[in-house]
Amino acid sequence: MFARESIPIWLACVGYILFSIVSVIVIPLMFPQLKWYYVVFAYLFAPSLGFCNAYGAGLTDMNMAYNYGKVALFVLAALAGKSDGVVAGLVGCGLIKSIVSISSDLMHDFKTGHLTFTSPRSMLLSQAIGTAIGCVVAPLTFFLFYKAFDVGNPDGDYKAPYAIIYRNMAILGVEGFSALPQHCLQLCYGFFAFAIAANLVRDLGNKKVGKWIPLPMAMAVPFLVGGYFAIDMCMGSLVVFMWHRLNRSEAGLMVPAVASGLICGDGLWILPSSILALLKVRPPICMSFLSASAS
Repeated sequence: MFARESIPIWLACVGYILFSIVSVIVIPLMFPQLKWYYVVFAYLFAPSLGFCNAYGAGLTDMNMAYNYGKVALFVLAALAGKSDGVVAGLVGCGLIKSIVSISSDLMHDFKTGHLTFTSPRSMLLSQAIGTAIGCVVAPLTFFLFYKAFDVGNPDGDYKAPYAIIYRNMAILGVEGFSALPQHCLQLCYGFFAFAIAANLVRDLGNKKVGKWIPLPMAMAVPFLVGGYFAIDMCMGSLVVFMWHRLNRSEAGLMVPAVASGLICGDGLWILPSSILALLKVRPPICMSFLSASAS
């Protein structure tokens, strides 16, 4: 039922080319530091990065678009030079992040459509309507927040720390490798080579050996988002394993629904959490774990 209303490949290609042309014209007018050929460069490489991000999201359930955007930030900042590098890197980072992020988001939505026998064309139409509404609502919401609060003030409540971090990364891209910590580049080379070698052994080597080689994509996620993700996945995998041992048929049917409910519940808490933060409501208890020397 899901496959009977497939989306033609020509529609995807025409849409991508059309929006690429619009971006190549409009973005350099908005940000002169980002030349039109940099936008073309971004749109040429974004599909392959989007595929990698969708593949990684399927393995780990984590959208790594921000990290692909950071790579683009360093590259574009270095190409643009000292005069335009910071602004060009930041705008290019946002451009690549937006293109790459939507690939994994759409794959998640289509997977949901596959499980619920929903028409993919209906899903794509609803995505287009939602995107059009978001183009109006999101800027208005941002400027309402921006006018109501002192956003970006380092001494205020809304310091916007990520803005400082990304700006410093753009400056780092302009200044080159000399500003990096000692042996940082060598570590990157080593881990990149390890990831390629591990994937080759898993895919092309002996299956008896390959099954014991961990997935580099899954290994990388805890280093990026923190150890809590590895603990969550470990506990969830243990529950799934025990459920399959106790009742395999029920687990095969119910595990996706239960996992979706838990993830949805975690996501829904963001809204009341944001409201409580705006109202300056403090939690009654705060726990922290420190080393002996720090405490």
